[in-house]
Amino acid sequence: MITVDAIPYPYQFDSRRTALVVIDMQRDFVEEGGFGSVLGNDVRPLATIVPTVAKLLALAREHGVLVVHTRESHLPDLSDCPPAKLKRGNPTLGIGDEGPMGRILVRGEPGNQILPLLAPHDGELVIDKPGKGAFYATDLHAQLQARGITHLLFAGVTTEVCVQTSMREANDRGYECLIVEDACASYFPVFHQATLAMLTAQGGIVGWKAPLSTLQASFKETAGESVS
Repeated sequence: MITVDAIPYPYQFDSRRTALVVIDMQRDFVEEGGFGSVLGNDVRPLATIVPTVAKLLALAREHGVLVVHTRESHLPDLSDCPPAKLKRGNPTLGIGDEGPMGRILVRGEPGNQILPLLAPHDGELVIDKPGKGAFYATDLHAQLQARGITHLLFAGVTTEVCVQTSMREANDRGYECLIVEDACASYFPVFHQATLAMLTAQGGIVGWKAPLSTLQASFKETAGESVS
């Protein structure tokens, strides 16, 4: 077992029964010209976490933790996109419209691809989700159950929307969840901090939080104990 000095109290997990879920690190949200910037957001806060997420991915791969990537994406005919979602944000360009990186949030388009530095490796799960949560209208729960996964580490964007929604969905399904706080970001820093507080309030009502450095130290300490 690996023990992380997390908040609100230590988080313990078996790496063989744990998955890292990286939420929506796709061009549409992180790069200029994507859906995030079309909505009027400054995408720079999201870009700053890319190196941290890359290190987190490397850590998970090194220690045999299952890696899951999600993309918020829709079928070309938008038949899986609820009308209420299409109306949100009042953007200049909406979901399915032709933007600088192809049709926005449509599967297979350039903007819908995961950033090259964070690209999935062979054998890693890639979940295309039509909603904000990773479990809604996907087979993620079945995939995790088939692999005996009980614990989830969360990273990605945005903290208060897709990451938080996915972590709450996971909590409702019985998973023990930790959010890697510096591997997540929001267009609005105050929302990021508020979400971290909400998730870990009341004795970890949804889960735990810890920075990447603490997670790295926990893996290193456990490896050292194994050697000794």
